[in-house]
Amino acid sequence: MSRIILTGDRPTGRLHVGHLVGSLRERVRLQDSGEFDEINIMIADAQALTDNAEHPEKVRRNIMEVALDYLAAGIDPEKSTIFIQSMVPELTELTFYYMNLVTVARVQRNPTVKAEIQMRNFEASIPVGFFCYPISQAADITAFRATHVPVGEDQLPMIEQCREIVHKFNAVYGETLTEPVAVLPSNAACLRLPGTDGKAKMSKSLGNCIYLSESEADLKKKVMSMYTDPNHLRVEDPGQVEGNPVFMYLDAFCRPEYIEEFLPDYASLDELKDHYRRGGLGDVKVKKFLLSVLKAELGPIRERREAWEKRIDDVYEILRSGSEAAEKKAASVLSDVRSAMQIDYFTDRRLIDAYAGR
Repeated sequence: MSRIILTGDRPTGRLHVGHLVGSLRERVRLQDSGEFDEINIMIADAQALTDNAEHPEKVRRNIMEVALDYLAAGIDPEKSTIFIQSMVPELTELTFYYMNLVTVARVQRNPTVKAEIQMRNFEASIPVGFFCYPISQAADITAFRATHVPVGEDQLPMIEQCREIVHKFNAVYGETLTEPVAVLPSNAACLRLPGTDGKAKMSKSLGNCIYLSESEADLKKKVMSMYTDPNHLRVEDPGQVEGNPVFMYLDAFCRPEYIEEFLPDYASLDELKDHYRRGGLGDVKVKKFLLSVLKAELGPIRERREAWEKRIDDVYEILRSGSEAAEKKAASVLSDVRSAMQIDYFTDRRLIDAYAGR
């Protein structure tokens, strides 16, 4: 069986370092590993519209922002198919058929749906499209016969619901759909970065993100104002490393060579942490080190993005050709689904012959 990946992002803004740690670096690694036959990366504009229906311009303008961030982060259009969700209409039809296989109660029990509804204050008035997005996501995954879906831990209930839909469809209509497995980030310590303000979730709406395309001036401003240990008031005070955003970012981005280059007084990041714990190390020094690390990590990404920004027509062509290729793949699966469900009325000669008495 072919090994196929399906993954993607909602285009509600530029991508940030949380995306880099949580998904983008892993996607590039998987793309370059040679272990997979297909990599499909979706810009999920239709899903983004489920809670932005009144502001389609927000989704529209961020299609290009996400595409540029993908290319800048190392997604290679020669190795990966980048496409726009709404340009593949087969996904909508598959979603409609799958809705008949899932109960309202089952979607309500989905922990990810519960958390997302609460976060968006949708408890009193949930858009039906948003409520059904686990089913839409199952359509996205199965339309490409994806065997592997890179996700964070918070998305595992979505993959489980997709697997349930696959089981139900295959049990009712015969073996047709491919069952996926989740692929978690390889670095368990970096499953999710906090915001620069110390809040658990990095969010564009909260203004606590560091974007991949951040200018050096803005990067410095955000790093030097980051939340740290509130009890570490003086340099000589012992400080807490665990849960401290500055050290969580260092865990995510610091490489041994950065210690040698930017902080040669220390042999390792662990030694820096020990010094902070026992006191005698100020937040400013640690933040300046983090700033140097992030400049080294994000500088090449920003430069590649600026180069792609001068080739916007080429980026549009990547999205157009990728969407066309994705549509062909999804059409093939939809054809199999229709056949299994016996609603392929004009292509199944058996039906025609039966009515004609042949």
